[in-house]
Amino acid sequence: MELPNKDLGTLFEQLGLDSDPASIDAFIGKHGPLPEDVRLADAPFWNDSQRALLRDEWAEDAEWAPIVDELNVRMHESG
Repeated sequence: MELPNKDLGTLFEQLGLDSDPASIDAFIGKHGPLPEDVRLADAPFWNDSQRALLRDEWAEDAEWAPIVDELNVRMHESG
């Protein structure tokens, strides 16, 4: 099933996480910033399904790549 508006909230829904802006900010605040040498999908807080989804969406779906990249940037930014 194709999702209409792909954004960070929709990505969080696909990951099984709370997807409202406050929850997204709280997640990023809790788990970030990631060290520069840690790839987003390799971060220790993802479960196997979430990790696979991030890797697959980044590698295989050009429509999702910018959203995964946005999360990657936000997870690596320091405060």
